[in-house]
Amino acid sequence: MEILEEVAASVEKGDSASVKESVRMAISQNISAEEILENGLIKGMESIGKRFKKNEIFIPEVLIATRAMKAGMDIIRPLLAESGYKTKGRIVIGTVKGDLHDIGKNIVSMMLEREGYEIVDLGIDVPKERFVEIIKKENPDIVGMSALLTTTMSYMREVMIAIDEEGLKSRAKIIIGGAPITQSYADEIKADGYAADAPSAVILVKKLLKT
Repeated sequence: MEILEEVAASVEKGDSASVKESVRMAISQNISAEEILENGLIKGMESIGKRFKKNEIFIPEVLIATRAMKAGMDIIRPLLAESGYKTKGRIVIGTVKGDLHDIGKNIVSMMLEREGYEIVDLGIDVPKERFVEIIKKENPDIVGMSALLTTTMSYMREVMIAIDEEGLKSRAKIIIGGAPITQSYADEIKADGYAADAPSAVILVKKLLKT
């Protein structure tokens, strides 16, 4: 459908205003929210992902396209809920307390959302209490923690301890990532998985959730 091609093209251009306009137009044409998501928003992000992998575009362009996709998602999310659309899983993700870096986290979120997972993004500088609270409230399938600094990666251990003390370890799989993080550190703090980059994070999530 031509309007869905417009949605995809607008996402790829990173034009949030155009995405909103074309999504609303698609809705007015009685195109389902599922079709808009699968054949419009996700299709546009798939193209971005391929270009990023080929080094044809870089992180700033990816983030702009991500914001454009989210602008469209904000419009159709209530419609998806009404239609009973089933995501592949719910994933909470955040950068731990003391760390203000979010580019890697945002790319992971974008790639997972593109794959059909529901993302609850806690943002940056997230304290352990917030991770505990969100597990209780949202019942996520996976909780992802990010850190870019060696000085903040140690806080991941505190989050793990807090989650364990609240008896929530069995409620969600915990995965970690970021520049200073290693598989040995993940094993040390008893995380359920480690990913070195965004594509690896997608593979890890699919493996853990068997999706």
